[in-house]
Amino acid sequence: MIESYSFGSIVIDGKQYTSDVKIIDGQVMRNWWRKDGHSICEADVADILAAKPDVLILGTGTYGILKVPKAFKNLMESHDIDLIAQPTDKAVKTYNELCQTKNVAAGFHLTC
Repeated sequence: MIESYSFGSIVIDGKQYTSDVKIIDGQVMRNWWRKDGHSICEADVADILAAKPDVLILGTGTYGILKVPKAFKNLMESHDIDLIAQPTDKAVKTYNELCQTKNVAAGFHLTC
């Protein structure tokens, strides 16, 4: 469960992280770096694809700077993964709601 999020910081299960994170099968993967920084591609989520979640929630940053290209949306659709991309504060709330009833993976951009 995610306890809190503020610009540059997220608290998950009592532990604070100050760099972008992924959550896969309930496990936090710290220091999530993307190939193109503020855009997402298949290589950035290979481990998520292997986990085969029902839903992928992307926190696109406080101001929504992380871009989700059409090709990435199509990739998620081809894997039967519902994609929800929202500014990180909203994505955190969505994650907390959905993780109670679905197999959810997530990636959170913590800054811009």
